[in-house]
Amino acid sequence: MATASVVLLAGCAAATTTPTATKGRACVILPDAASSPRWETLDRPALEKAFTDGGFETDIQNAQGDTAKYATIADQQLTKGCGVLLLVDFKGAGVAVAAKAKGQGIPVIAYDRPIAGVDYYVSFDNFKVGALEGQSILDGLKTVGKDPKTSTVVYMGGDPSDGNAKMFKDGAVSVMEAAGIKAAQEPPGVWDGDKSATNFEQALTALGGKVDAVWVANDTNAAGVITILDKNGLTVPVSGQDASIAGLQNTLLGKQTATVYKQVSLVAAAASKLAISLLNGEKPTADKKLADGTPFIAVTPVLVGPGEVKTVVANGDAKASEICTAAVKAACDKNGVK
Repeated sequence: MATASVVLLAGCAAATTTPTATKGRACVILPDAASSPRWETLDRPALEKAFTDGGFETDIQNAQGDTAKYATIADQQLTKGCGVLLLVDFKGAGVAVAAKAKGQGIPVIAYDRPIAGVDYYVSFDNFKVGALEGQSILDGLKTVGKDPKTSTVVYMGGDPSDGNAKMFKDGAVSVMEAAGIKAAQEPPGVWDGDKSATNFEQALTALGGKVDAVWVANDTNAAGVITILDKNGLTVPVSGQDASIAGLQNTLLGKQTATVYKQVSLVAAAASKLAISLLNGEKPTADKKLADGTPFIAVTPVLVGPGEVKTVVANGDAKASEICTAAVKAACDKNGVK
């Protein structure tokens, strides 16, 4: 469904399939397990398999939402030795780690979230992710006959310490505000479903209980927002991303207009291919760059409505048995999710 919009341009020699410590280790730090379930359920196994199949020893650890633990993991990995370091940033902790690794001559890849000073950035096209979210809000308003110019829309962004959060918002705003939408309320950005629920409830109260749509940066936050909408007997267009189980369920139930599907196997394949090239001593290039000049390998996301949920299942990024609980079974049957 999605393809990498940028490919490595340098030739990448095929890696052998016999693991050997002398070839170097691939070290990976994941951020947490709370902001999205994808890190442990999708990214970890995909990266681990790719490096193992390529014949490389792998050390993948999760900072569990703790910047101090993030730094400790990095020190332990660097002490043991890394041939390449792949980092998902957490509240800026990746910056110091990247600088330390580069000081030791170790190439660093920022994975999913941008990090200043790294050698490469591999992620989905995050501006496009936001643009798709914004489009889902416009689509939802059109379905219920609302004029975007006069609609009351709340913006629920991600944690501003995550460089992706701005890209998501910029992409969404580029679509929504071109259609005449202005934020009626914009609570502080977070990556936390419970805090998102609290923030949205306060915004809804400030608006006198009136809202026509909610742009939400991801499925976890959207689930929090939806609990408050449910509590108040409201159903309005809500955006999200990650194609999480909750996001797919809410999409099938009509509580979330759509979720942006980022097929993790594709971005993990792009990142592992790049890392293996670096472990083999090559110097790959990419035909995109971030504003600071960092080579950027981008993967294209897609928008998933109720009718496309079955494709996420077919790709192995979700299980019908987990999505189609008793409350969702009728919607699953209607949309061919099995």
